[in-house]
Amino acid sequence: MKFISAAVLTAAAAVASTSAFTLPSTTTVTQSRTANSNSGSATRLHEAINRETPAGPPYAGPPSKPILDSVKFPRDMKRLDMRELQQLAHELRWEIIEAVSKTGGHFSSSLGVTELTVALHYVFDMPEDDIIWDVAHQCYPHKMLTGRRERFPTLRQLGGMSGFCKRKESEYDSFGAGHSSTSISAAQGMSVAKSTLNKRRNNCIAVIGDGAITGGMAYEAMNNAGYLSSRMIVVLNDNGQVSLPTGTQSAGGVRPASQLSAYTSNLLVSKPFQDFRDFAKSLNRLFPENVQDVNKRIDEYTRGIATGGTLFEELGFFYVGPIDGHDLESMVPILEKLRDSDSTKPVLLHIKTNKGYGYPPALAASDRMHGVGKFNIGTGVQVKGKTSAPSFTSIFANSMIDAATEDRAIVGITAAMPGGTGMDIFGRRFPKRTFDVGIAEQHAVTFAAGMACEGLKPFCCIYSTFMQRGYDQVVHDVAIQNLPVRMMLDRAGVVGNDGPTHHGCYDLAYLGCIPNLTIMSPSDEIELRNMVMTCADFDDGPSVLRYPRGVGYGADKLQNLFGYELDNGEIPTRGEPIEIGKGRIIRRPGGVRTLSEEITANGSSDSKLGAGSRGKRREDRVAILSLGTRLSEALIAADEAEDMDPDLAITVADARFMKPLDVDLIRELAKDNGIIITVEEGSIGGFGDHVLHFLSLDGALDEGELKFRPMVLPDAYFEAATQYEQYEMAGLNSHHIRGTVMRLAKKIEVPVLSEN
Repeated sequence: MKFISAAVLTAAAAVASTSAFTLPSTTTVTQSRTANSNSGSATRLHEAINRETPAGPPYAGPPSKPILDSVKFPRDMKRLDMRELQQLAHELRWEIIEAVSKTGGHFSSSLGVTELTVALHYVFDMPEDDIIWDVAHQCYPHKMLTGRRERFPTLRQLGGMSGFCKRKESEYDSFGAGHSSTSISAAQGMSVAKSTLNKRRNNCIAVIGDGAITGGMAYEAMNNAGYLSSRMIVVLNDNGQVSLPTGTQSAGGVRPASQLSAYTSNLLVSKPFQDFRDFAKSLNRLFPENVQDVNKRIDEYTRGIATGGTLFEELGFFYVGPIDGHDLESMVPILEKLRDSDSTKPVLLHIKTNKGYGYPPALAASDRMHGVGKFNIGTGVQVKGKTSAPSFTSIFANSMIDAATEDRAIVGITAAMPGGTGMDIFGRRFPKRTFDVGIAEQHAVTFAAGMACEGLKPFCCIYSTFMQRGYDQVVHDVAIQNLPVRMMLDRAGVVGNDGPTHHGCYDLAYLGCIPNLTIMSPSDEIELRNMVMTCADFDDGPSVLRYPRGVGYGADKLQNLFGYELDNGEIPTRGEPIEIGKGRIIRRPGGVRTLSEEITANGSSDSKLGAGSRGKRREDRVAILSLGTRLSEALIAADEAEDMDPDLAITVADARFMKPLDVDLIRELAKDNGIIITVEEGSIGGFGDHVLHFLSLDGALDEGELKFRPMVLPDAYFEAATQYEQYEMAGLNSHHIRGTVMRLAKKIEVPVLSEN
């Protein structure tokens, strides 16, 4: 027979005696943590302002933040009482509002978890305890309370503080993030490690939203955690905001793109919010089985007879909830009891929050102000940059609408990113042909493959960085079967202030090695429209269209830099299909633009090579072959290099396709030039390597008459900065291309570094 401590028996007896069960007040529950409060705390609280948000507009926060000013690290919170914790949450929320209004960043997610963050850091002891924030775009309150408040003016800037959790940034960031659905796996790994190493404390908390929990990896982790009985707490932050934005018109209506979200909503309807008293009744299941037998009736109550139990319990979790995630008086004692439990059973704590809580403009916005630029606090109105050109994302979406208007087989798929991919635009026009699958890229790709089997033309629209998570499905379900799935990869190349978790650096490398794929990348907005139409018409196999974050160039630059001849100076509003695998010459030596001519190859008979005194020697003839939107930088570099040296003759070509390569164009460039430079917005192993591989196998390098240099993103991660700054660090702006030309043509001296 197992011996049970007196404390456990006493607690069990208390649970059993429900008719006489009484609980201390919340202030008594927290008394042990506040007994050593200094005498100044009451004065600070007395001076603190009311926690109500002004009805506004204009909206404004407290004129001072005395309690927040006294908290630099979580240990400083331990002396606070409940009322002071509530005041801290109010001050913290407004500190976030004020800070993000000046820098931009992820916004409303942090407002929704402010009370939760305060409760977690009050109850647990980081960094010895681990708190893992899934995705981590909601980590601003966490960063404020862990010594980084003063760094917020540098948020998501070059050399500044990351917008996500990063282990190298702080010991309080237990696990880095940026992509979703990883927190439960990480927390379980930490829990098992602590147990294996016999560490004194084992508190691992994963905070995951109802959007991130739609990802299959979360269920894989929960299934394994229940099987292994890993001690951990999963906090399900249920705010009804599965997609960005939730409410986009689609085949599933405007409700959240998740049946789980509907399920947890039903739990909220069928079970009232639990407070500490309700939770105490459910503690029975954390006791040994022979103690549980004392009160089966209470156990049945907490299992939720009205709902027939919960999915999470079937996965092996002890389910607690739902809890009001903005009520510190409920959350703190519940978290304390979970912390102090000796049970190794994993726990799921279900809390309900409002994304954007405490700031009316965020609550009123369709996307809840998920990600914002700088904005006016008083009104919530964002400061918009001056640009007359539309974004590449909106150009893609409207081009897809044009194609779908003519072809009823075209449908769009997004993985919880309708706003980011333009599917919200498409969904407004074709709601029944728009499918949001939640954060489930693997499912999205195979879902598209199934559609293609039955004759639909699916456009699977996913960020380049997120397509990494559907890689096996691209190979196994799409490419091997040669199914005509159109994969639209937004955010190709570097993306700016979201940093390394969101850069689309690797798709050319990881997709270029897969047979049957057709891969293309536009250099400008006209080409993007044309390539959308090309994909719509292409049924011979799977296709990939990658394009960057940012806006188009506008009519003036398209005419003056690229050499387009636009009717009435206006950009065409509809695209036209282009020939698969055919590139184009954009610039000939002497600065001659060629887009108005019919060009099939850079043949020496009609390409004006050596016009005037330029390019008489082979080593002075240079070809820059670009894939993607670095073409504009290549054109600027060519003009500047020729201005610097009258002998140089530079041709600039737009490859358009990485697969299949335009081998005729590449052969002509190799025949007529002594130098070829490839430029791309991708990592090692991409376009340049494919060109080099072809030139080597084709024998173009055998005689030693051709120099070749690939210009790619270097083998490094680029932290948050502007896109220009990141390309500057990568060495892919115009002056870097010009420098490469001048060095290879031996027009400048390259200093030799001394070994000493």
